[in-house]
Amino acid sequence: MLNKSKNVALTFTICSLFLSSGCLQNIASSKFSPMNGFNANKIESDSDGIVALKEVFDSSVEKIPTLSAIGYAVVSSQPGRTDAQKRLMAIRSARMAAMRELAEQIHGIQVDSNTTVIDLMVQNDTFRAVVKGVIRGAKTVRINPTGVDTYETVLEIDKDMMLMMLRNARRT
Repeated sequence: MLNKSKNVALTFTICSLFLSSGCLQNIASSKFSPMNGFNANKIESDSDGIVALKEVFDSSVEKIPTLSAIGYAVVSSQPGRTDAQKRLMAIRSARMAAMRELAEQIHGIQVDSNTTVIDLMVQNDTFRAVVKGVIRGAKTVRINPTGVDTYETVLEIDKDMMLMMLRNARRT
């Protein structure tokens, strides 16, 4: 009796997934006007993203770019007892800022926003950006002082590392 109820639940779940994915594809391809917070453009952009991702996975070695990112940090705003400690912390902060930029390029960025309107006037407008991802194989190209109080760090992920990551992604 328990196995039968599991089979019924599994069948129901699979059917609902097929139906919902078919419905979403039909809505995305139609000229549906957004109602009640539903946004057909989001579905279209998601499918465009899937097509772009497929193109990257199917791409040849010649099409794989070398990714680079630049991070900056101010020395005077860093914690530390001495100027040397503050400089080292600024270099580390600039490196982390460059890592974040690489993560944005590879994994994308999630943006959440909220706007409050009262009497047709914007009262409060906030947004939050979140980046999540793993960065492997980033090489430090250069660390330069730029100006009197700022450091710049440049990181790169070369074609060979990108190719290895694509191969690993294709296996999973």
